[in-house]
Amino acid sequence: MAGEETTRQKGIHIVKPIVYGNISKSFGKKREEDGHTHQWTVYVKPYRNEDMSSYVKKVHFKLHDSYANPNRVVTKPPYEVTETGWGEFEIVMKIFFNDTVERPATISHLLKLFQHGQNADSPSVLQKQGNKVVVSEFYDEIIFQDPTQFIHPLLTSTRQISLGAYKHETDFEEKKKTTLATIKSGRARIKGEISDMKSKLELAKSTISKFKTEVQKAQKEKGLEVS
Repeated sequence: MAGEETTRQKGIHIVKPIVYGNISKSFGKKREEDGHTHQWTVYVKPYRNEDMSSYVKKVHFKLHDSYANPNRVVTKPPYEVTETGWGEFEIVMKIFFNDTVERPATISHLLKLFQHGQNADSPSVLQKQGNKVVVSEFYDEIIFQDPTQFIHPLLTSTRQISLGAYKHETDFEEKKKTTLATIKSGRARIKGEISDMKSKLELAKSTISKFKTEVQKAQKEKGLEVS
C-alpha cells in the first residue's frame, strides 16, 4: 500500500469497543477416549452490533501446544474457536487489520473452565457442575489514533451484524454501575481514613507541644537551663 492511502489523518481518534473471553460447558465427567472434561469456545467480538470484518482481516488464536493445531486463524465473523479439553491455559489472540499499516492488536486471555476454587480432577465437582455454563469475558477497546485514509472509511461505515437483539453473556452496563459504585465507596472510605489519620496527627502534635510546655515549665521551676 502506498500513496495517499497510507497518509495518516492527524487529530482523528476512533475507538472500537470489543468483548473477548470464553464460554465453557462441562461434560459432567471425564471423557473416556481422551480425558477431556469440557467443551469451550474462545472469542473476540464487537461490543456494539457491527460487522468487524470491514476493518479486521483475520484473528489468530494461539492455543496450548498440546493441541494438534495450536495456531488457528479465523478470517470472518464470528471470530471464535471451539475445542474440548480438561485444563485451563492462556490463549493469545492477535487481531490483524485490513490496513497492513496498522499494527495488530494482541489480547491475552486465561481460558476458564471451572468456577473459582473448583478442582479439575475431582469427579464429584464435574458431576455437580453438570452442563452448567461458565463464562469469562471482558470489555476492552481498540484505539485507532490518526488512522490512515485507507482504514478510516472502513472504521466508520460498518454494517450491523445482527438484525435482532445484540447481547453479551455479561451485562457490562450493570457491571459498570457496580464497579463505579465500588470505586465511589472505596474513595469515600479512603477519604474518611485520611481524615481520621489527620485528626490523630493533629492530636499527636498537640500532645507533644503540651508535653514540651510542661517539661520547660518543670525545668524553670528547678532552675535548669531551658534549651
